[in-house]
Amino acid sequence: MNNKIGFGGGCHWCTEAVFQSLHGVEKVEQGWIDSEPPYNYPSEAMIVHYNETILLADLIAIHLLTHSSTKQHSMRGKYRSAVYYFNSDDEKRIATILEELKKQDLQNYITLNLKFVGFTQNKEMQLNYYLKNKKAPFCTAYISPKLTALRAKYGAKVKNDF
Repeated sequence: MNNKIGFGGGCHWCTEAVFQSLHGVEKVEQGWIDSEPPYNYPSEAMIVHYNETILLADLIAIHLLTHSSTKQHSMRGKYRSAVYYFNSDDEKRIATILEELKKQDLQNYITLNLKFVGFTQNKEMQLNYYLKNKKAPFCTAYISPKLTALRAKYGAKVKNDF
């Protein structure tokens, strides 16, 4: 069974690498997602295709851990903190998971639960950036620390060779 969910919050390259690193994630589509008004403009995001070996709750918790999910900032238009659902069942599940994580983590997450409306894939040269450029300055400064934090909290869920 292949499930999918959308995530937005940080830059393409960081978010893509985080989800590509996880067991149970079969495919990550990097691009721009838009939702319904007032969020009907494209924002950097991913569509994550996953199987039953990873839970939606874990994917959401990992998303909250690996981007600025508690703060408003000047780039929120481009980097909207959101989980995008594809059906009404997922909308309810996401709402419940976000509420549980707020209580569990004692955080005021600003992450939105939004309907997926459209997707535009990024240009080929932008795709799989971390996998192609692990030693690049951007990757060592921004992506590698996120992967280190991810391994520290969710080590068993991260691929050994990533």
